[in-house]
Amino acid sequence: MPGRDEMPSTLQRSPQRAQEIWVATHDSAVESYGEGERAHRTAFAALKHEFEKVGDHWEAKAERGPSDPQAERTVGDRSRPGETAGGVDANASRQHLYELAQRLGVRRRSRMTKAELVDALQRANERETRKARE
Repeated sequence: MPGRDEMPSTLQRSPQRAQEIWVATHDSAVESYGEGERAHRTAFAALKHEFEKVGDHWEAKAERGPSDPQAERTVGDRSRPGETAGGVDANASRQHLYELAQRLGVRRRSRMTKAELVDALQRANERETRKARE
């Protein structure tokens, strides 16, 4: 299966359900669009409806649904470039984001706005992923 061979390391450290979503969506996208970036983006978009990135892995979200404004766009509207939150559930409550920031050791989190917490979590996730890959 191409999806299993292409699976990112963050997913290899994640629950089986996250891996299954990514592989199934990736393989279907490869059939439709061919191998490459579009298949990967499609697989991550599906994954982000049920999971959020926490550090160097993915965890199930409390509620299913789009994770950021880009994911909320309609299918025809997604072809325009847009910013994603990189796996952070930007639609989660500020309290949830604060608790994740606390888990990941983000400093000065109590003074951050929701948008600042999302940015800080993205940086923390990238840092943790880099450490896990070393």
